[in-house]
Amino acid sequence: MAALARAELTLLGRTKATLFAALFVPIVMPFSLSSTTDQMDLESAGLSTGSVILPSSIGFSLLFAVYSPLVTVYAARREELVLKRLRTGELRDTEILAGAALPSVAIALVQCVALTAACVALLDVGAPPAPHLAVLGLLLGLVMWPPLAAVTAGFSRSVEGAQVATMPLLMVSLLASGTFFPLELMPDGLARVCELLPLTPVITLIRGGWTGDLSAADAAGAIAVAVAWTVLAVFAVRRWFRWEPRR
Repeated sequence: MAALARAELTLLGRTKATLFAALFVPIVMPFSLSSTTDQMDLESAGLSTGSVILPSSIGFSLLFAVYSPLVTVYAARREELVLKRLRTGELRDTEILAGAALPSVAIALVQCVALTAACVALLDVGAPPAPHLAVLGLLLGLVMWPPLAAVTAGFSRSVEGAQVATMPLLMVSLLASGTFFPLELMPDGLARVCELLPLTPVITLIRGGWTGDLSAADAAGAIAVAVAWTVLAVFAVRRWFRWEPRR
């Protein structure tokens, strides 16, 4: 797995467009979000600019450094018959997919730590009252999004199709998971629906870790949604992931 991860990291460094999107898009997105938060009535929801931008920044990193590039990686390695050849060796299926995901997960982890430090320094967020919720939200996100990427790649017929296939979940997560628009400012009915999206529990737990006002019941609900999506994604990978190109 370590050798596979090193190989994927080398290939990622040679793919300039993917590397640029993974490294710089999550850093640029919070700047566009900062101008949007100025037009929101955050005080009525008990939020601040920092408590909105910080968890959203981590969400951007999960989407653009983990999910989006991994869909392309899995589809490309399948079309190049790399996955098929790897299955003839000692690695098991889970180890093959996990090894390919390690570079993206590592980049996202470093990125999230850097973005958190920047938000704390620039936005005066302060120390989180419930750091365990923030850490748990990040870990759940890092575990959840690689299998979701594998599911998306499994339904894609080509590398080009994989890039298009990421758009529905990507756009829904950006618009309805509390990244650009906090759930606290949404109508109750819409917010309850949005709580069931895969990125929402990550944002909820991280935001709750910094605001300190997330109840035990709400935290348990967010954890349950994240675990359910992870289990569902793993099941879907085992059931529908394609290891060979479609002919």
